[in-house]
Amino acid sequence: MTDGPLPQLLVLTDRHQLPDGAGLTSTLARCADAGLSHVVLRELDLDREQRTRQVAELTALGLTVVTAHGALGGAWGAHLASGQDSSAARGRPFGQSCHDLAEVASAAGRGARWVTLSPFEVTASKPGYGPPLPRQAYAGHGLPVYALGGITPDNASSALAAGAHGVAVMGEVMRAADPGVVVTALLDALGVASA
Repeated sequence: MTDGPLPQLLVLTDRHQLPDGAGLTSTLARCADAGLSHVVLRELDLDREQRTRQVAELTALGLTVVTAHGALGGAWGAHLASGQDSSAARGRPFGQSCHDLAEVASAAGRGARWVTLSPFEVTASKPGYGPPLPRQAYAGHGLPVYALGGITPDNASSALAAGAHGVAVMGEVMRAADPGVVVTALLDALGVASA
């Protein structure tokens, strides 16, 4: 999500899912070492100042940072909630969370550069979301669509086969004992050369 091509792998953060003793910055450092280039910083329970500091830490790792629910200082862009007004992006590139085709079309009409569309599969991170969307929902849009929800190295390639531009992953990486190994496996499944 730079001014060049959009990546095929996005990792969304949730430090509450990390294994005991793991820190968010150290986890994402391992992901960056494995080839991750872009991260969506969530951590919505932190205040603006804390999240802005986190942006700086992640940027220092060489990651392109997108912040959830609105732009923050130092972040490249924003990833907005479903239906959230685009003004929250503060003029920066933005994506939007979508859960059906009408939301994808609406986000595109408001100028979103990408969307996440979920759930792709049943997800442990957000139980109760579902059922999974039909595979044909991921193809034929005028902007890149990331499959989100229940993505693993075993099904990431099926998201591409369904027409998604890439995958967005939270729990599979955040809960991993070795997140770098998971990122490598995801990039391999997507056919992306990892570090």
